[in-house]
Amino acid sequence: MITPEYCQTMARYNAWQNNGLREMIPTMDRDVLYEDRGAFFGSIMRTLNHLLWGDAIWMSRFDGGAPPDLPLEDSFEMAPTPAVWAADRFRMDARITLWAQSVHAVDLVGDIEWYSGAMKKQMSMPKAICVIQLFNHQTHHRGQVHAMLTALGQKPNDTDLPFMPEDA
Repeated sequence: MITPEYCQTMARYNAWQNNGLREMIPTMDRDVLYEDRGAFFGSIMRTLNHLLWGDAIWMSRFDGGAPPDLPLEDSFEMAPTPAVWAADRFRMDARITLWAQSVHAVDLVGDIEWYSGAMKKQMSMPKAICVIQLFNHQTHHRGQVHAMLTALGQKPNDTDLPFMPEDA
């Protein structure tokens, strides 16, 4: 279904997109970043924090590292400031990249089991579907952030995968 190369490409895409946001977000007015804009999580920062939380929870399932300290319902509080978010985002993207660089085809086969706080039950799914979920979730919520930033007159990076720079 998916390959290690897919994981590596998507990890590179994730880092490229987040690098642009990490340059932009800490320079913006805090009130603008936290203003409710009608998105699922309300504000730009709440959405970015939820995305960071989601990456941390999925990576803990894939690499065995620490999960986030916060439950899902508090995910929008993951990082207390834009600067902390930028630093945490940088570290998370490195974690995802390192995992993707070390994943083998056999690591993507079989099922993964976890307790889902969102569903309030034990879950079991194919690992490949869960890896796709990691990257799809990133793209979905970054798209929301991109729309909010564009509406504010900001110019986030192009989001088209074919236009990702080779050195990203």
